[in-house]
Amino acid sequence: MRADTARNDARRRQSAEGEAAGHAGRLPAVLSGPWLVPGHDGRLIAYAQVDQAVLRWTERSPGGPDWTGPDVLPAEGITELTVAQGRNRYVQLLGRRVRDGGDGPPAVDLVYAIQYQAGRPLSEWRSVGNPHGKRERTAQMGAPAAAVDTAGALHVFVATAEGHVAMRREDASGRWEPWLDLKVTAALDVPAAVATSTGHVELLAPTSTGALTWYQRSPGAVPERGHDLDVVPLPGSVTAVETSPGRVTYYLTDLVGAGIVAVRPGEWPVPIGGNPGDGRHAALATTLDGYPCTVLAHRDAGGRIVLGVCVAEDERNGVWWTDTGTVCQGDPVLARDGRGRVVVLAVAGDGTLTLARQEDGPGLTLGDWISI
Repeated sequence: MRADTARNDARRRQSAEGEAAGHAGRLPAVLSGPWLVPGHDGRLIAYAQVDQAVLRWTERSPGGPDWTGPDVLPAEGITELTVAQGRNRYVQLLGRRVRDGGDGPPAVDLVYAIQYQAGRPLSEWRSVGNPHGKRERTAQMGAPAAAVDTAGALHVFVATAEGHVAMRREDASGRWEPWLDLKVTAALDVPAAVATSTGHVELLAPTSTGALTWYQRSPGAVPERGHDLDVVPLPGSVTAVETSPGRVTYYLTDLVGAGIVAVRPGEWPVPIGGNPGDGRHAALATTLDGYPCTVLAHRDAGGRIVLGVCVAEDERNGVWWTDTGTVCQGDPVLARDGRGRVVVLAVAGDGTLTLARQEDGPGLTLGDWISI
């Protein structure tokens, strides 16, 4: 049985590798992603989930421009994926895995794998389990969210079949604590989690009538309910970013408001324009011309990548939007490369992975888009 399984895994891997190579740069259908994160040595790493695999590209040197890949990382049965990273630069891949249940309901759990160094192999996939006591309920479990705190502990969040939000996390020695029910009954869609530089983890969970938040009074504490936000997030649109030390801003498309809003717990939402499409907003804290700023990116209603820039936490005084003219599939992502430049990555309209970097000079001006 084990030999048959190994042969089947090898066939699937070879098939995925052949498909990735045979498209002359064009990807197989992307199920989720892409993601873009800095490795331990300053090289950027890009990921995209395809059927039964995760594709990975790695910069040859910090700051580019050349890349290696795609490497094919087997991910059998994983239907949803998210990527998180801590200060140690380890990359945590967390997925929702579905396996055949035979005559019964499918077996669904959450699994994770770790990449410790840029360009190196991925660890084996390990199960985090699931928060449901009855197997027939696990199929209704949502997609996971993840955050890694300053101590390196992975926090896993998921909306359950009953509309609860469940959390499981590693303790100080790296062992998994039991599942914790965060005591709500109306959660919908994927939560948005973020770890701050002060050691805290915060969370937003969308509902049909608003948005719920949690915070930690101290690093490692049990999350407590925070302010409910006066917004109704479009499913899949929420992102969270630390915009000043220990302070989180959520960016989302508000279904009952004026398009994209910026909102911080305890404050009124601020409409910021942007003509959004139906996807998630990317947000990056960086410094431009000596000022702390937030860079935003999304796919607009016409399918093009749009960038926004504002002074950190000063959205009321305006977000400057720029239509890049580049069409993309899915959502663009943002990162800073080894030289501190802003990088935008997306799946282009022709199915290739496309990237543009910040050029030297004042403000935020992108160079040419290139395929990797």
